[in-house]
Amino acid sequence: MTTTDDYAAYIASLPRVLAGAAALYRDARGHVLLVEPNYRAGWTLPGGTVESDRNESPRTAARRESAEEIGIDVPLGRLLAVDWTLGPARPPLVAYVYDGGVLDAAQLGSITLQEEELLSWKLVEPARLTDHLPGSLGLRTREACRVLESGEGTVELENGLRPDSA
Repeated sequence: MTTTDDYAAYIASLPRVLAGAAALYRDARGHVLLVEPNYRAGWTLPGGTVESDRNESPRTAARRESAEEIGIDVPLGRLLAVDWTLGPARPPLVAYVYDGGVLDAAQLGSITLQEEELLSWKLVEPARLTDHLPGSLGLRTREACRVLESGEGTVELENGLRPDSA
């Protein structure tokens, strides 16, 4: 029979995986909303870490992070992409991208940046995403846009690429 201590030791021995979630917001022209963090170079999607101490799901995390980072709090649409990414100096990351929908002019005008984390925001044409988003993030976001355009189901990715094309 397994004791509580044995079970706790077993759980502690399991590998760690990080989870992140983001929302892909667009304007009426289909341009994607990107935010510029102040804690690292480059751009990203509104989103962040799924917080296990809150017992939140990836969908809840993406909505919470969007509300905190840009002041947009709307129900998110379908899951567009799930990406397993390996990175230097961190455990593997499972990244979820949800459809944030199309923001109208009033919503875009109401964006309020979280000053503790963000410097600015901008809208980028889907064809230019990998110019602004580094590595697997750019590839993942590009694939999420393709899913939206094609109407296909959720795409599974590894380091931003479809496993059959990796």
